[in-house]
Amino acid sequence: MEFSEEKVFHILLHGGNARSLAMEAIHDAKKRDWQAARRKIRQAEDEIRKAHRIQTAWIQQEAGGERKNVTLLLVHAQDHLMNAITVKDLAVELIDLYKRISTSGGAKA
Repeated sequence: MEFSEEKVFHILLHGGNARSLAMEAIHDAKKRDWQAARRKIRQAEDEIRKAHRIQTAWIQQEAGGERKNVTLLLVHAQDHLMNAITVKDLAVELIDLYKRISTSGGAKA
């Protein structure tokens, strides 16, 4: 895969989409819309996969001896992707907690 600024922006785009979808999933869970929450988590995972494919191709190329120029924009994109993955993982846990609280009659103060 060609190393280009355009592909770096794709990582940013997909990472941002994933993070937004994960946050929307949390809000859906707060409203007890479990189906929408699950759907948005799946969409977030799809966005993460798209970004991860680009990242993985570049890592494999570099491991094969093809050097890449690391720019601040690339570092930012990588950070963006890792944050999206973290937010998605936490969203899954929060959705589970909201569901448990909902089915147990609510939280006790």
